[in-house]
Amino acid sequence: MYPKKIPVIIVFSLIFTLNLSAQQNNDIDKDAFFIRSIYDEALINGQAFDWLNYLTQRIGGRLSGSPQAAAAVEYTRQELLRLGLDTVYLQECMVPHWVRGEKEQVRIINSSKLGSVDLSALALGNSVGTGPSGLTAEVIEVKSLDEVDSLGEEISGKIVFYNRPMDPRQINTFHAYGGAVDQRGTGPSRASKYGAVAAIVRSMTNRSDDIPHTGATVNDERYPFIPSVAISTNDADLLGDLLKEERVRVYIRTTCENLPPVKSYNVIGEIKGSQHPEEIILVGGHLDSWDVGTGAHDDGAGCVHAMDVLQVIKRLDYRPKRTIRCVLFMNEENGLMGGRTYQKVSFENEEYHMAAIESDRGGFTPRGFSCEGDPSIFNEKFAKVLKWLPLLESYGLNFSTGGSGADISGLKPQKGLLFGFVPDSQRYFDYHHTPIDGLDVVNKRELQLGVASITSLVYLLDKYGI
Repeated sequence: MYPKKIPVIIVFSLIFTLNLSAQQNNDIDKDAFFIRSIYDEALINGQAFDWLNYLTQRIGGRLSGSPQAAAAVEYTRQELLRLGLDTVYLQECMVPHWVRGEKEQVRIINSSKLGSVDLSALALGNSVGTGPSGLTAEVIEVKSLDEVDSLGEEISGKIVFYNRPMDPRQINTFHAYGGAVDQRGTGPSRASKYGAVAAIVRSMTNRSDDIPHTGATVNDERYPFIPSVAISTNDADLLGDLLKEERVRVYIRTTCENLPPVKSYNVIGEIKGSQHPEEIILVGGHLDSWDVGTGAHDDGAGCVHAMDVLQVIKRLDYRPKRTIRCVLFMNEENGLMGGRTYQKVSFENEEYHMAAIESDRGGFTPRGFSCEGDPSIFNEKFAKVLKWLPLLESYGLNFSTGGSGADISGLKPQKGLLFGFVPDSQRYFDYHHTPIDGLDVVNKRELQLGVASITSLVYLLDKYGI
């Protein structure tokens, strides 16, 4: 019995489907091989660790307005020029100029149990000083801003001690940080509202140690600015335990001050797109850091990640369809003026950021990317990104929804996708905003794996768009 004839239209349909499937498989193979070459290049010839070595060892802490911040601007500009990019330029921005002054003194005085005890402390960024003579007052402990409101005038004339730990149950330590950092950010101003003379804040880390963590506080213009310091977690526990037994008075002396704003710059380098130059893929980090360490993880790692993405692309002789732009933002730590300036100029120039990737969570082992976007486009565009998971999962990468980064979040109305590079978070807050955030706590291989991860995402975004 002879088989029935198959209609010609079905034959052509089958051939088309098979050809399409073969083409898709061929594209997947090409992508997999190219991503493998990205990893090889980043791990063998990556420059991120060498750049980070110079930033941390030769320049040091890069607080906005400081000579070190200016040196970092010039150094990274020159290094981007060496890469032979299509464009390298500086974008002017005015930034706050806060200086720490002399070493902080924080001391429990005349305790009936302990006598006098010095506490490990750092002034909070943007705080005012006590003056050369310092101040002494009774301490009152609180666990939340709401508790300050409930105490009201009872805290007048006192030092308010915020002692709410980061939640150790949170697997994602950034969630734990977000649940505690309001004490540092707005706690001093809330205390000032009711007449407090100073604020002490528990350092933002889950680790028990003697290392204080600085960070920015936000001065509310409606209330007097008061001196504010952070103390180590061990000392916070000591002070908290002592307050359960007796009234405690503490002496604080800081000489920090806010000087007039100064001119600084974002550092920008880019490779122009060959087909869609108007579609921008941004990779970036913030060039400033706190003054007490050398800003290796926060955020020297993010800056050298972004620079090395362009270096790897150039070494692979890959000509992108879209414009790949590296942006090193100034003043993320205590003002965000670099990010705000960049956003303002971008909207004035009617730019479109198809995607923006910020690395500001350290140089640890890559885990993937968080993603956010305007609600009107997010689900549709994020679904396209998820199709790339088979190419990235073998490198330990995944996608999740969530915040991207402080410097790029204002680009959301342009209706592209915003990504935050997500490394393992467990050790980040051991070093965040501390004197020990140095090159010695950065693993070179982990750092270069971050470069490869971000470059792989940039490649897929550039090739396929969203």
